[in-house]
Amino acid sequence: MTIRLSLYPKLRVRFMGQFPSELVRSVVVGELNFALGTAPSANTDITVVPFAQAPLYAAMPENHPAAENGSIELQALAEDEWILFPKRLHPVVHDAVMELARRDGITPKCVHAAVTAEQAVQLVSEQVGVGIISKPHPLAFRAKGVILKPFSEKSLWFQTCVIMRKDDDSRLTNHFVRSFLRKFTLPLHAGCQMELSLSA
Repeated sequence: MTIRLSLYPKLRVRFMGQFPSELVRSVVVGELNFALGTAPSANTDITVVPFAQAPLYAAMPENHPAAENGSIELQALAEDEWILFPKRLHPVVHDAVMELARRDGITPKCVHAAVTAEQAVQLVSEQVGVGIISKPHPLAFRAKGVILKPFSEKSLWFQTCVIMRKDDDSRLTNHFVRSFLRKFTLPLHAGCQMELSLSA
């Protein structure tokens, strides 16, 4: 990430990775200046600024009956075992998937838990089931015989947001966030989770 602020020539950005469920807490308690995350849980102590939107993806074996479709609906996975983010780690995404399943009358045969998209893809390659995931980074997607298809249902599209503490009046943080939002206009995939700490 290359963002230069003329008022802070010695600015250093420190990157950290956390599970989505930890994002908001870390920002609220001041461990992080701000975070980038998908579908953050509601909290009155934060300000959330959406800047991109992307769907969840189905990770499936290349011989799956729905593999030829450009995009798919959740109903196409009704006969499969599912690999899904656990609710404790990503409650918004988990609840959205299960609520859509309920509305469509789908009862999954089995729901397996994977804490990352990459882990889910590996389980798909081992014929455990189909993954319902954010899109993995291309460098991490190395499983043979697995393909990704975006979901067409808009309830499975999620916003990627900048997350800030509501009472943060730091000039540095606010200046950096404004610069970030101006520069990074290309959509991030739904699983992007990144936390940043600033020092000048």
